[in-house]
Amino acid sequence: MIIKHDIIRIVYPNAVTVEEKDSKFKAWDKDGKEITIVQSDIDTEYAKHDYKNKRVNDYDSISNQLDQLYWDKKNGTNKWVEAIDKVKSDNPKP
Repeated sequence: MIIKHDIIRIVYPNAVTVEEKDSKFKAWDKDGKEITIVQSDIDTEYAKHDYKNKRVNDYDSISNQLDQLYWDKKNGTNKWVEAIDKVKSDNPKP
């Protein structure tokens, strides 16, 4: 899953340390200088990646997917592909 700490490091690649307090973020570079965080930039970038979080929650466990693949191969069905397609269509990339 991608979290806002990850997003801050994407938007501000020189951020070495990131802290969150009361839903407010602060970040510092390698020299300990505070980086000015623009919350709207973080929110915009997070929205671009949030589909990944939604997909992670919707995918079945790997063990169940492997079992489904086995039975698809054995029975000549495509249930695994259909399940994966549904998750991807329900949570499209922006």
